[in-house]
Amino acid sequence: MPATEATAAPAAERALSAPQKALRKLGLVRPIDLALHLPLRYEDETHLTPLAEAARTLSDAPLQFEATVVHHEVAYRPRRQLLVTVEDGGERCLLRFFNFYPSQLKQMAVGTRLRVRGELRGGFGGLAMMHPVVRAAGGALPQALTPIYPTVAGLPQPYLRKAVLGGLEQADLSDTLPDEVLSEIGHLRPWDLRKALSFLHQPTPDTALAQLEDHSHPAWQRLKAEELLAQQLSQLRARRARQHLRAPVLPAQRGGLHEALLAALPFQLTGAQRRVGEEIAHDLARAQPMHRLLQGDVGSGKTAVAALAACIAIDAGWQCALMAPTEILAEQHFAKLADWLAPLLAPRGRQVAWLTGGQKKKARADMLAAIESGAAALVIGTHAVIQQQVRFARLGLAVIDEQHRFGVQQRLDLRNKLSEAEQEPHLLMMSATPIPRTLAMSYYADLDVSTLDELPPGRTPVITRLVAQARRGEVIERIRAQIAQGRQVYWVCPLIEESEALDLRHASATHAELAAALPGQAVGLLHSRLPPADKQAVMQQFVSGAMPVLVSTTVIEVGVDVPNATVMVILD
Repeated sequence: MPATEATAAPAAERALSAPQKALRKLGLVRPIDLALHLPLRYEDETHLTPLAEAARTLSDAPLQFEATVVHHEVAYRPRRQLLVTVEDGGERCLLRFFNFYPSQLKQMAVGTRLRVRGELRGGFGGLAMMHPVVRAAGGALPQALTPIYPTVAGLPQPYLRKAVLGGLEQADLSDTLPDEVLSEIGHLRPWDLRKALSFLHQPTPDTALAQLEDHSHPAWQRLKAEELLAQQLSQLRARRARQHLRAPVLPAQRGGLHEALLAALPFQLTGAQRRVGEEIAHDLARAQPMHRLLQGDVGSGKTAVAALAACIAIDAGWQCALMAPTEILAEQHFAKLADWLAPLLAPRGRQVAWLTGGQKKKARADMLAAIESGAAALVIGTHAVIQQQVRFARLGLAVIDEQHRFGVQQRLDLRNKLSEAEQEPHLLMMSATPIPRTLAMSYYADLDVSTLDELPPGRTPVITRLVAQARRGEVIERIRAQIAQGRQVYWVCPLIEESEALDLRHASATHAELAAALPGQAVGLLHSRLPPADKQAVMQQFVSGAMPVLVSTTVIEVGVDVPNATVMVILD
């Protein structure tokens, strides 16, 4: 490559100004990028409020007034600061700047008339503003609310506003929604894409700020409809593209391994499990890769359904991999599935393999060899399953538990473990997070969704009760009684730090309180700031039953099976 070509790009980059480089950093390169860069909030600079009137009606809302500088000085105690006193209609206000430049002293010289915007505060020392926005008085007032955009260092708001308006003017904003669709969404009909974007970049002064900030204004609703349509179309394209992919055909064998497992299970399947099992079996028998989400509450029987799907894959001469986000969940699956399947696989010379990052070198080498040879019919583990050195002989089915805990790339890495040409494994994703079916169908438009909406017989119904904070002592007594019966308790706190805005006790304070109220009992604490090894140790203690009470933030493991835990307290 000629040197001139090699240096052209860096030279062009150096030719950009600091704001232009900042625009690129934000990904604002094309006119459409700028048009879709929407404000975070708005300020109303369309009118002036006399200082005397503002003094009578102090509020937290920013206001704007014009006044004359009557005094200014640089004070050095208690710290260096610029103090500017302005007067309007006999009312005075002190402007205080802790960070300032020498040029501001000239800008705010005595006798200069200024336009000042900020939050007005009152007190014993009179009216004051901290770091207000100041410019020369006079000039036309804006005719629209002033947008405040997401930005980065080196990209001032005025420059960004000008760039956005330029992009808005140049962008192709042809409507993407047909008239008949807009007619069905009646209140959005007047708002085409250009009108909605133009309005959001320059709202009229009579627009309610609350509607703009909570995105309930029809202009915002129009963009939401646009975004939802784009999401659905992209996922529909992905779904159609998947129809051209190929996967192993895994037909259920009459009298096969899955029927042997059904006969060996110590319980009968629910109607929901049978229905979902048939949906999955139908998918596995097709040459197109299955892409199915299996959702159901904890205890609804997702693991049994996944085990039956694994049996169908194994019977057809393929392997199955089950990946869980943590060692605790993976170990839970291994213990249960090995108990069910190991006796059925042993006569066939196959086994259930266990693979995690913390294994000893010899055990790991043995597992890797079994996976590569095909002797490991079912492989259960954590992220270790998708590591480069893991080579499957014939991976036909990938099962991902708590799928929302994995990134897209991690799921793709597991799918790419099939080495057969132009094929990929069937994919079954499981989640214990309940999602209404209509929402799931929208959010997972590229997935088929199966729902276990029936619990096995004999399960005690879950009773939910709302208890006032004043009865906290009664709740602790209930916990004490459960512990006396040999049971365990979760206590979930939504915050880890104190908040002045919300009357919520954080996990650390609650842990200390419960430890004091329950002397002699192990009370665990789990939160996001703990190192992973410590989280694992705490959770293992609770799962084993050695810890009667676990105080946790919402990082608590979803899907962990602790049958002995009978009460969950959730602070709200």
